[in-house]
Amino acid sequence: MPATAPDVWVPGPLRPLLADGAVHVWRADLTAVAQELEELLCEEERARAGRMVNARDGALWSRSRGLLRALLGRYVQRDPRSLRFTAGEHGKPALVHDADESPARAPSSRSPELSFNMSHSGQLALYAFSAGGAVGVDLEGARRPIDEVAIAARALGAAEARRLQALDPATRRREFLRAWARHEAELKCLGVGIGGARAEAGGRGLWMAELELGPGVAAAVAAERPARELRCWDWRG
Repeated sequence: MPATAPDVWVPGPLRPLLADGAVHVWRADLTAVAQELEELLCEEERARAGRMVNARDGALWSRSRGLLRALLGRYVQRDPRSLRFTAGEHGKPALVHDADESPARAPSSRSPELSFNMSHSGQLALYAFSAGGAVGVDLEGARRPIDEVAIAARALGAAEARRLQALDPATRRREFLRAWARHEAELKCLGVGIGGARAEAGGRGLWMAELELGPGVAAAVAAERPARELRCWDWRG
């Protein structure tokens, strides 16, 4: 069963300290994020945003990426503009380290290695950070009508499909979003593609917590190791 996450989100600190075994999740309304954060983007990121057909989507993506840089800069105590990224086989981002740099680490006395992940749906974004193990976060908002039972049977397994089938339509939609958020958080933690999570996760025993974001929205965070501490913060600035 997923762990219980705090149901109160409070403003996050300017200098967050990520102890070994801790998981931090930040929430942000991208329409309220300062436009100046877009100035933190590199040329490649600016070009990607510019290629988006929908101008609003491009603006939200730019702000989500700028905020990622701002948060990472706080954790690793570096200029957000200097950060460089790479991507795993299935697109999971990670920081690039120069040959003369030690790996990106959280600023604590034990200096555990920093892992991060992000997700956004519409104007809402989540950012997860973990010390000493991989982390994945997913956010699922209201979507067009779909066949939840059929999708669950393909991606989540027969048992989950049967559970959803027995529910009334409104409850089924809510429960499907919750299950899908957990599924995607697991995928992103493991760094595997669609369809690979269950095989990769077998016996791994990932730690999981659902996040409370209000009606019509589901979210979850997964970590490679059980979290000794889970903090949920709102971005202000």
